[in-house]
Amino acid sequence: MDYECARSHQHDKKRVESARDRQMTILVIMLFFVALLPYALTAHLAVISPQDPVLHIGSSLTAVCTISAELEITARSLYWTLNGRRLARNTYRVLSPTESSVTLHQLNGSLQQSGDNLVCHRSNGEVLAGSCLYVGSPPEKPVNLTCWSRNTKDLSCRWSPGSQGETFINTKYILKYKLKWYGKEKDCEDYMGQPYTCYVPRDLAIFTPYEIWVEASNQLGSSTSDVITLDILDVVTTDPPPDVLVSRVGDLEDQLSVRWGSPPALKDYLFQAKYQIRYRVEDSDEWKVIDDAGNQTSCRLAGLRAGTVYFVQVRCNPIGVYGSKKAGIWSDWSHSTAASTPGIDRSHIGSCDLKPSEHNSTLRKELKQFFGWMRKHSYGCTDVSIKLYDQWRVWLQKAQKTHDQGYLTATPSVFRAGVEEAVSVTIFNAVEGTRVQLSVKSEILAHSHGIVRGKKLFWVFT
Repeated sequence: MDYECARSHQHDKKRVESARDRQMTILVIMLFFVALLPYALTAHLAVISPQDPVLHIGSSLTAVCTISAELEITARSLYWTLNGRRLARNTYRVLSPTESSVTLHQLNGSLQQSGDNLVCHRSNGEVLAGSCLYVGSPPEKPVNLTCWSRNTKDLSCRWSPGSQGETFINTKYILKYKLKWYGKEKDCEDYMGQPYTCYVPRDLAIFTPYEIWVEASNQLGSSTSDVITLDILDVVTTDPPPDVLVSRVGDLEDQLSVRWGSPPALKDYLFQAKYQIRYRVEDSDEWKVIDDAGNQTSCRLAGLRAGTVYFVQVRCNPIGVYGSKKAGIWSDWSHSTAASTPGIDRSHIGSCDLKPSEHNSTLRKELKQFFGWMRKHSYGCTDVSIKLYDQWRVWLQKAQKTHDQGYLTATPSVFRAGVEEAVSVTIFNAVEGTRVQLSVKSEILAHSHGIVRGKKLFWVFT
């Protein structure tokens, strides 16, 4: 008996809770409609037609603002704005006590892809109704579709939007691709955050041609690019050559030796690499390019200026990957690597040698000039290499700049040629992990590198 009463009490409790939940739900719905009521009433008090039209550039438009009698105003008191700018009164007419029209001719392309704002106002400036005008043109056929594959693992494509280019309204571009003789049409999904560029990261076949094209569409029309056919192996590019090293050729004042590594990502592929080298002098933006570096991983630059700092870059073109007959695509240029040619040795010119004091003065002058260059070019390096030639000449290679400013000092400030002595090199404000490498007369010292820890690195060598 007690069990039956308890169960009955539980059923009653559940019924009460269920009824309470239904009441709360009804109350929430009623409050929602009450909150929307002012907006619903306002929406019916005035309206512009046509609403959000899509128009071609050069078109004309007549829009009508119809107001409710409940507003207790006449159409004669209304005025119009386009993108916040008040339109001239001679552009609109009063059609009836509740209707005002505005006519616009020779419409230009929309100032923004979200549309131009055409608004009807009452005399005190209050907004009564609005409409978005989408004025533009249908997309033209996309052109200049080109694609490339980095190390045969992916595919990137780029195109241009047609001769006219800007459509003024939102236009969607879709890159499509499929295997030529079979397979399902696919859409590229990764647009790389860049306009007119798309990236296919995986699941690509080789030894089989693809058909690739671009479709463009907006509210005024659509168009399709020409279809290109390519094999992934015919559009291979690779990473910039690694381990670029530039060094002097003995005491030759007009030459530098350049060495680099083969593309590591293609080490297991059958191909023939072609290389290009370009170099420039310090404080110049003009590069000289050597086109015929061939497939060797070394080259000698000749005809250079003595005592001059040069920056050198190398790039690679993987030709004939797995027997492809196409030319391949050049990689990006490697990071700049710097080296200086030897200065002209005038110590043996004439009938007498320099006195020790004159010799030290010459070294001091050259060191002052050189360390001035060092301070200028060592700002915030994340990867710094320092090499000493003839106990006093220093060579600096920059791999990357940061916003942190650093500078370099050495002790003693003048090194005595031909005399072994301790030399201290200090790098201030270097980024944590900065790497330093030292060498004497082009021979790298064993274990001759350090890593910056804290605010500075202090290195002593003999």
